[in-house]
Amino acid sequence: MTDSSITRTHFGSGQPAASRATRHALALSTGSAYRNPVPPKPGLTAAVELVVTDADTAVAMRSGSVPVLATPRVIALCEEASVAALDGVLAPGQTSVGTKVQIDHLAATAVGQTVRAEASVEKVNGRRIIFTVSVNDARGLVAVGRVTRVVVDEERFLDRTR
Repeated sequence: MTDSSITRTHFGSGQPAASRATRHALALSTGSAYRNPVPPKPGLTAAVELVVTDADTAVAMRSGSVPVLATPRVIALCEEASVAALDGVLAPGQTSVGTKVQIDHLAATAVGQTVRAEASVEKVNGRRIIFTVSVNDARGLVAVGRVTRVVVDEERFLDRTR
């Protein structure tokens, strides 16, 4: 998989997701070093797209014997969409980590097809954010489920791994 095969769209603001560098430049041009964080709220949504390659298949990921989009790759797309939904929303120094994934992989997608994963904040409970996720291709629904992420202080989180 290459970055060029992924398209990010951020629906929370109605605009494409801005890169960190773009947001930083915008903050500097407005005289603010940081964007004022807004707590994640239900309805915040983002999507990512992927053109399925051989590297994305069950065979390549050793999760099966058929050359179709692998379930682990579907999960990674759902996680990526949930991270994109939080892009620019968390306070400086904060990040989110995945803690729970519940996915029903309902249909196969062949190499060369495009899939689109969407994540929408369903519920916020303190630092815990629950997303509803879905993946579709040209034929319809491929996967559906939930992803739970928890907001953490990045430095403190990494300190615990050392």
